[in-house]
Amino acid sequence: MSRQAHTTNRFLLLISFLALVLCYGTLSSASEPSKTVPTIVFMTDFGTVDDSVAICRGVMYSIAPEVRIVDLTHQVTPFSILDGARFLYGATPYYPSGTVFVVVVDPGVGSTRKAVVVKSKHGQYFVLPDNGLMTLVQDRDGIESARDITNRNWMIGAALSSTFHGRDIFSPVGAHIAHGEDWTAVGPELDVSKLVRLDITSAKLDERGLSGEVIATDGPFGNLVTNISGDDFLKLGYSRGQTAHIALGKNEMDIPFVRTFSDVPLNKPLLYIDSRGHLGLAVNQGSFAGTYGVKPPVTVFIPRAKN
Repeated sequence: MSRQAHTTNRFLLLISFLALVLCYGTLSSASEPSKTVPTIVFMTDFGTVDDSVAICRGVMYSIAPEVRIVDLTHQVTPFSILDGARFLYGATPYYPSGTVFVVVVDPGVGSTRKAVVVKSKHGQYFVLPDNGLMTLVQDRDGIESARDITNRNWMIGAALSSTFHGRDIFSPVGAHIAHGEDWTAVGPELDVSKLVRLDITSAKLDERGLSGEVIATDGPFGNLVTNISGDDFLKLGYSRGQTAHIALGKNEMDIPFVRTFSDVPLNKPLLYIDSRGHLGLAVNQGSFAGTYGVKPPVTVFIPRAKN
């Protein structure tokens, strides 16, 4: 064999070896399960005009630098525990077991209300004030256990602020849990039945029709959110395209029930089943709340459809 042929064979062997190494490395990395990044979902009524949210995020990152923080919203209506409970109810089904929700909607900050960690039966953790924020999630998912936050080693500051527990208590505790520390170290176990609950009135269906309540507006659009489930509304016998006569507070209106906003002309009202499965009232490319001067809470009554 010539020296040139020998050199060529050695080169081909080297290329084959490198190809095998690269192939093995690719297969090995593909076969290894990807490590789940710990996630904190953060919600407050702080707004974003000052540094409060950024400070809380900094506290979390200083304890758990590997964590991923998702901002659910920081525009909860100030002091509205119901809005906070409603947003938690809407968001939690889309996050996996192990997700930590840090929620600071806390009009009772600095009072005798407890700061708690709650674990749902879906394996999600909730770090929040015990003021009713868990009501809707508890009714749907159930609660496995709850603990009072008393471990000072999981808080920050030699003297805790009386007005910024989001920074001093809820953020560091949420970060310790997301970091993989034993959540039971946060403090003593609580009786789940003693957790504070919101007094939420359920919609009522009877032979006359359906009585409910407008409980909120839908973000910047001014759509009305009710406590009436779409399933209950459909039991009244309405078909899409049919008009319903509605008593909204002291006012009465005839509004068509449709699939989506563009099914009615611009600036006209409509009834629809919203993305969370509840009856909503809207104006096509307008604000129902602004157009009709509606400010929740407002009663709603819808009679049964006429055959």
